[in-house]
Amino acid sequence: MISNLEKEITLRFLKARKKDGFLNVISIFSFIGISLGVAVLIIVMSVMNGFRTELINKIIGFNAHAVVKPYDNPINSKPDKDFAKGILSNDGEAVIFHKNGTKGILLKGYLANDFKGLEISNNEKFFGSKNLDENTISIGRDLSDILGLDIGDEFSITSPAGVQTLVGSLPKHNVFQIISIFESGLSEFDENIAYINLKTLEDFFDKDKDERFTEYYFKDPKNIEYHKEKLMSLFPDAFVYTWADMNSSLFSALKVERNVMFIILSLIIIVAAFNIISGLTILVKNKTRDIAILKSIGVLNKSVVKIFFLVGVIIGISATMFGIILGVTFSIYIEDFRQFLSSAFDISLFPEEIYFLSKMPSEINISSILLISICSILITIIVSIFPALKAAKMDPVVSLKYE
Repeated sequence: MISNLEKEITLRFLKARKKDGFLNVISIFSFIGISLGVAVLIIVMSVMNGFRTELINKIIGFNAHAVVKPYDNPINSKPDKDFAKGILSNDGEAVIFHKNGTKGILLKGYLANDFKGLEISNNEKFFGSKNLDENTISIGRDLSDILGLDIGDEFSITSPAGVQTLVGSLPKHNVFQIISIFESGLSEFDENIAYINLKTLEDFFDKDKDERFTEYYFKDPKNIEYHKEKLMSLFPDAFVYTWADMNSSLFSALKVERNVMFIILSLIIIVAAFNIISGLTILVKNKTRDIAILKSIGVLNKSVVKIFFLVGVIIGISATMFGIILGVTFSIYIEDFRQFLSSAFDISLFPEEIYFLSKMPSEINISSILLISICSILITIIVSIFPALKAAKMDPVVSLKYE
């Protein structure tokens, strides 16, 4: 417990005095350094969390959340509709031939009614018809720009499936008409994937109906590990993979980057916290006479330790709280700040054509803030121990002698 005397002396030592000018400068810089360190950590973590969330939303918004592929036998059973929405699909790789160039592409096949229910065809950046009939195709915005194609244009696609002729086996090719153009926000997706009718795809690639797989869409796709385990128990003889499996390397890289940034930026707090050691050491030196008087009137060593320890901890905690307020405020208004800088200095910060996001993302995570706060306070507690112990070891007789 902390006595009233210890509280009074701690508050008195925290008050600025003219003769403690250099000490006050160190204390101010300690406060500013810890506050900025905490604020920068919160801002960086918020932006990186925002990036991850935006990326996940784009991936799960325009891709299947999970896919169940049969090994040998076709899949006949279906899970409860309340658990997931299942859509039959198939795919195949082909090559587009057009006067403006050639392009490898992944064709995904859906039944006409199923295509109408996909997220890709039900957003504001989808243009054209949703009626995915035979020999019609829906392509991405980037692919249409690369080949100079628009709705209504036709082009030839060649599949690796062979057609037997008098001169031998020749690749099969069909002419498809563009009925719609979609835009997912992911360049690689829009450039390399197109949608055609499922029956047309099976005929084009000589695929059997038994080769169809089922794509599943969940109400809570972020809880994908739970859904995957349930699908694996429902279909033990099938291959099950999810959006997380298909993008595991990307999210692993993001996780490593976030952890490295946390470690690097934590050094700011550590460096600032070392100023507390300097400040408290100078404070102990300046308060030598006061410490000697306290000890001579019967104040115990542990009380002296508490007093100087509390001085460092109060600086650290108050700086951490101020840093949290600063970091959270900046994270909330980071997009407004970006727009202000862009307009004031006529520069392009966070260009959409590079990052594929219309605004700078930010997501405040309470657990991240708690972790940053705990780390900051622990650092200040640790660095406050040494000067406090040094103050307690002072001999009051020797101290008064030299005063």
